[in-house]
Amino acid sequence: MRAAVFNPAISTPEHLLTLEDVPKPQLAPGEVLLRVIACGVCRTDLHIVEGDLPPLRPSVIPGHQVVGEVVDGATPELPLGTHAGAIWLGGTDGGCWFCRHQMENLCDHPVFTGYTIHGGYAEFVAVRAGFAIPLPPRVDTPSAAPLLCAGIIGFRSLRVAGVEPGERIGLYGFGSSAALAIQVLHSWQCEVYVVTRGEAHRQAARAAGARWVGDEDARPPVALDRALTFAPAGKVVVSALSALRKGGVVAINAVHLDQMPAFDYDTLLWGERQIRSVANVTRQDARDFLDLAARLNIRPRIVRFALEQANEALEAVKHETEDGSAVLVL
Repeated sequence: MRAAVFNPAISTPEHLLTLEDVPKPQLAPGEVLLRVIACGVCRTDLHIVEGDLPPLRPSVIPGHQVVGEVVDGATPELPLGTHAGAIWLGGTDGGCWFCRHQMENLCDHPVFTGYTIHGGYAEFVAVRAGFAIPLPPRVDTPSAAPLLCAGIIGFRSLRVAGVEPGERIGLYGFGSSAALAIQVLHSWQCEVYVVTRGEAHRQAARAAGARWVGDEDARPPVALDRALTFAPAGKVVVSALSALRKGGVVAINAVHLDQMPAFDYDTLLWGERQIRSVANVTRQDARDFLDLAARLNIRPRIVRFALEQANEALEAVKHETEDGSAVLVL
């Protein structure tokens, strides 16, 4: 099969990935084979190929927003022809304290799709059957791909922040994840305030119905109940913290974050304000969000790339040059 492969030994800034002919996956017991229909391109993929996250194997096929069709290894829950998704969490040990306490996203020995195991920048991908998420019939392909990471992690961020209907919510950054989260927030009758760099992102936030939009140095005109940060920059967390009411929460949606600058405890954190990190997702998060996305008819705007254009897609994510989520469509 064809695949876009990341090999740290030969990767260069100009050619992060190489298009190769590689063996089709051989299924282990308990796995299903998906024929890849589409795979979203995520900023986490960029962190992997640019070395922000350390390499965990000699080479890997990235991609963890995988929409595919079950073509082998079918189960009663996943019969042949089922459209299913593979997500960042590709497996857990099932026996650690966190798995036994319904916190599998914090598993001591996790497997991550497109990082510790091969992902969806390929024509086929092997997935643990228990971690292949059937797509609701009303969820479209390939535009469903961004739902499987940007959507799910944004939804979990809302949960981690403790968002309640009708609250005032700040979104710091307005990429794919925030653009999906705002649709959920509107369904919960929340007021949304967006702080983001780039006029294109600010226009997108206004078009999506944000009550107020400001640039990266602006402060919302009201005290926020909760704030979600999407940029991998510590200074953004401090900006969000400065806009909270007492008892408010900042949820950091980033798998990698640069150094957070020093800030004043008395004025920014005191008053039971909280900072929480969002670490991975659970399968239940995925099922709950996909069901909600189907009910709300959430259809992400996507920009299609061929598999041969995987490097161009990563560049588009890095430089935020496209009006929509980058998706490899096979």
